This record gives sequence, structure tokens and C-alpha cells, in this order.
Amino acid sequence: MNARGEIRAILTDIEGTTSDIRFVHEVLFPYARKRLPAWIETHRDLTEVQHWLSEAASEAGLIEASLQEIIELLLGWIDADRKSTALKALQGMIWEEGYAAGDFRAHVYPEVAPRLRAWRARGIRLYVYSSGSVAAQRLFFRHSEAGDLTPLFNGYFDTGIGAKREAAAYARIAEAIGAAPAQILFLSDIEVELDAARSAGMQTTLLRRPPTACAAESRHPCVHDFTAIAL
Repeated sequence: MNARGEIRAILTDIEGTTSDIRFVHEVLFPYARKRLPAWIETHRDLTEVQHWLSEAASEAGLIEASLQEIIELLLGWIDADRKSTALKALQGMIWEEGYAAGDFRAHVYPEVAPRLRAWRARGIRLYVYSSGSVAAQRLFFRHSEAGDLTPLFNGYFDTGIGAKREAAAYARIAEAIGAAPAQILFLSDIEVELDAARSAGMQTTLLRRPPTACAAESRHPCVHDFTAIAL
């Protein structure tokens, strides 16, 4: 791996990085999709739900839309894996009920929790940056297969701070963290996200979980799991 300067904070993605992407796409997304129509019907009077339904309509450019039209819009966005803040917020509220009911636990790779604890014990601050809402991120790590991991994290960021493929988002995160970008290590399985983070001055590491191999032409240090990340 490339030599690193002092790392004071680690910023990590979730899907494909700390956790198997299949949990999100094969468990969380279908769970929310199946329940979304009835859930919105029964929760439509909640102020927070009304807010996000309005935001979804605005995002789609709908001046006037029926509740059924907005529901169909959201279902289409789920199928397209659209990175919509409004959709993510509504999904998060549905998932909260699923976690509370014990319908599922969030997957994390086996070495992730021990490695996070070791980094935290060294005084390194830990943060999450995911396209899922901050509320959904907290739920994910609170109800993980490794137990409640939320005490390990200092903060969470979602697309409200900017798109994950734009350098400006990482600059804002560094400012919010209060560390120089060069003192922050970003972990992701998506090279274009890492490109954006590096453009903002952050250090980067690409995760390629087996059986995917690290390509020789990768633009970033590449590892197969968290144990191979040398700080």
C-alpha cells in the first residue's frame, strides 16, 4: 500500500464496504417496497411523512399529484435505485419498524466491528458517508449482526451534504469533521467516489471483497477487507 500521512479520522461507505450489498438489495429494498403503499396510507397525516412526500413531488417536478401518483413515483425510484433524499428518508422510517420488530439484522463483514473498535481505541474518529439517510445509517449500525455499533461512530453523513461522486461533498465533510482532508481516510468499493474524495484532498482505500480481485490499474490502494488497511 502507499505510504500514508497521519490519519485522524476514517470515513466509510456501507454497501460493499462494511456490509454485503446483497443485504440492502435483497432484504431492505424489497421490505420497504412491499410495505410502502400501505405504510404511506396509514402514516400520511404525520408531519414528517407529509414533508418527504412533498419533497419527492418537488424533486419529480410535480406541481399537483395524488397520493397514489406519489406512491407509484416512489416505487419506481426504489426499482431504479434512485439516490433520492426523500425516498431514503421514507424507507428509513419503514426499516425502523422492521428492525424494531426483529424482522432482520443488518449484515456487517466479520472483521469490521473488531477493526472499528481497534481504530476507535487508538483515538481515530469514525464517520459514515452513505446514500442512505442518516437515520437509516444509525438504524443499520444499531441493529447489526455484530450488536450495537453506534457508540463507535462520531457522526454520519448522507446526500444532504452533497452527492458522493462530487469532490465538494468531501470538502464539506472535512470541514464538518474539523480535520484537514489529508488527515481523513475514505473507504469505499466505488472508484468514482474515491476519485472525488481524493480530489478533495482525502486519502483513499478501495475495498474489493472476494471473489473480486484488486485490479493492477486501480487508482487507489486496494484491499480485500478491513484487516489489510494499514494506517
